[in-house]
Amino acid sequence: MTAGSAPGADAAQRAPRVVVLDHGSGNVRSVVRALEAAGAEVELTADREKALAADGLVVPGVGAFAATAAQIRAVGGDRLVERRLAGGRPVLGICVGLQVMFDTGDEHGERTDGLAQWPGAVTRLQAEIVPHMGWNTVEVPEGSALFDGVDAERFYFVHSYAARRWEMEAIGPMTPPLVTWAEHGGDRFIAAVENGALCATQFHPEKSGAAGAALLTNWLRTLPRYAQEDAP
Repeated sequence: MTAGSAPGADAAQRAPRVVVLDHGSGNVRSVVRALEAAGAEVELTADREKALAADGLVVPGVGAFAATAAQIRAVGGDRLVERRLAGGRPVLGICVGLQVMFDTGDEHGERTDGLAQWPGAVTRLQAEIVPHMGWNTVEVPEGSALFDGVDAERFYFVHSYAARRWEMEAIGPMTPPLVTWAEHGGDRFIAAVENGALCATQFHPEKSGAAGAALLTNWLRTLPRYAQEDAP
């Protein structure tokens, strides 16, 4: 620490430390590279202590809800998410990493338990053309930090399932979550959620060009800088 500087001052000035949870999801290297390009110090790992101590934890996911939920649980990711959120430490879910934050996923007639951070189910999109693949606009609520400066941009989606209802009710004076929506083939679904320390996007910011890069930069700006010894 520099002489005369306040405790934590050095931490506040360094690049944010981010762990991308390594649970076997494909193509996570692009997430790592995108976060590095946005200015983070990034490590791909499932190490418990590193994941708890990081300024931010990213939970990626591609493919099926059931497989992703099983992979996350296999490396203790469900407990890591729960522990971080209990301490107010930021978590960002991407694609199926958003979906598994809900109670359940219904795929091919089977229901799978998610991480139950939000009530509700992930179900198949009700559109003529599925999967929803390509660029799409989003409906951003007022006050969004994630979409600051990019609320009118397009983002890249690849999915057949989505959370198509928001069921969490407001609790007393707590700040209500900010929910961003998108539409495909006349079916409206959740594109992103900002809920205190837990944020998530259905689209892939790492595949969304300059708009996605700006969104990741916005998320990194919200991260507190923790001393490593302060891990919960």
